[in-house]
Amino acid sequence: MDHFLYRNGELYAEDVAIAEIAAEVGTPFYCYSAATLERHYRLFDEALEGTEHLVCYAMKAASNLAIVKLLGGLGAGMDVVSGGEYARARAAGVPGERIVFSGVGKTRAEMRTALEGGIRQFNVESEPEMEALNAVALELGVKAPIAVRVNPDVDAKTHAKIATGKSENKFGIPIARAREVYRQAAAMEGLEVVGIDVHIGSQLTDLEPFRQAYQKVAELTDALRADGHDIRRLDLGGGLGIPYTRSNEVPPLPSDYGALIRETVGHLGCEIEIEPGRLVAGNAGILVAGVIYVKSGEGRDFLILDAAMNDLIRPAMYDAHHDIVPVKEPHAGAEGARYDIVGPVCETGDTFARGRDMAAVEAGDMVAFRSAGAYGAVMASEYNSRPLIPEVLVRGDQFAVIRARPTLEEMLNRDSIPAWL
Repeated sequence: MDHFLYRNGELYAEDVAIAEIAAEVGTPFYCYSAATLERHYRLFDEALEGTEHLVCYAMKAASNLAIVKLLGGLGAGMDVVSGGEYARARAAGVPGERIVFSGVGKTRAEMRTALEGGIRQFNVESEPEMEALNAVALELGVKAPIAVRVNPDVDAKTHAKIATGKSENKFGIPIARAREVYRQAAAMEGLEVVGIDVHIGSQLTDLEPFRQAYQKVAELTDALRADGHDIRRLDLGGGLGIPYTRSNEVPPLPSDYGALIRETVGHLGCEIEIEPGRLVAGNAGILVAGVIYVKSGEGRDFLILDAAMNDLIRPAMYDAHHDIVPVKEPHAGAEGARYDIVGPVCETGDTFARGRDMAAVEAGDMVAFRSAGAYGAVMASEYNSRPLIPEVLVRGDQFAVIRARPTLEEMLNRDSIPAWL
């Protein structure tokens, strides 16, 4: 569910017309609905009601300070994967005890920053990382709380580039070696073992891979406790998918996911952490673009937009589908058209859709990419020297620009020409 609906022939974000925002900020831009963000976070929180838990929003999905502050104010923890995301979480007012630091390549500088600033736990992914964290903690005279990320070798049945739980993936320690690695961790004076971490991928539309992974985690919990480890926290990752199309495919609900967690690990008496990102932010955002030209080609028509692959990389990188709809609601019986929908970047890969059937539009019209709130703005770049596009947050009948479009002068001023040129 989202809060982007047609009203009086125009697409609205909550109670604000998209055309009103476009008149102020220009196109293209990202627009987020606060009500949708809040609703989706609460669905996860309610799914684990009655269980000691913390819903840690995966900031890599959408990390604008306003979004992080909104969710943090609801009580969300944050799952961060870099020192920059950690800094964003703290700048948005999220306390260190609600921040989990994940990722395969944490540097010693990042470890030091988090230990000095406060951290709930590090999800460590290798023995070298564990040794580095131990050394930094000893230098600071503190103990670093850790959960070891185990790789359960479970096929998440998702896109190969976002699967993380198979044996050939770069993430985590093979679950068969977990007991050995936990013995090493327990012997390091700068570390405090608090739990187990697992994450198998993103955009999962079936609960069965979760079931397989969590059953393995339950078995490992029993084994590690028998070895004398105080396993009191289970970080079960994120990855629950969203519907990118208006088809009949409906991913599992957070309530179903919560029931599965209770069924597989609820008997262990552990605090549960989950790290949803896409399902919180995905349907809470749209990308609005203007139509520059409608171009007739050989056997096809091209819809050329002012948004490009640098603004939304998912279709080029993952062959991802986004529903694309006119901002002006098509009237009943409106003429349809079939387009290849593309951007102005000088690459054939700058293609959002091929042979897409939709209502006919004209130059000067606007279209909206649905379900663009996750992995949209955060993955954007300035390729072709195109400025990063604005981000706008709507609440009720109010909207605010939460990241402005930089001017070309601001972009150029970030570069410097050596005196010897």
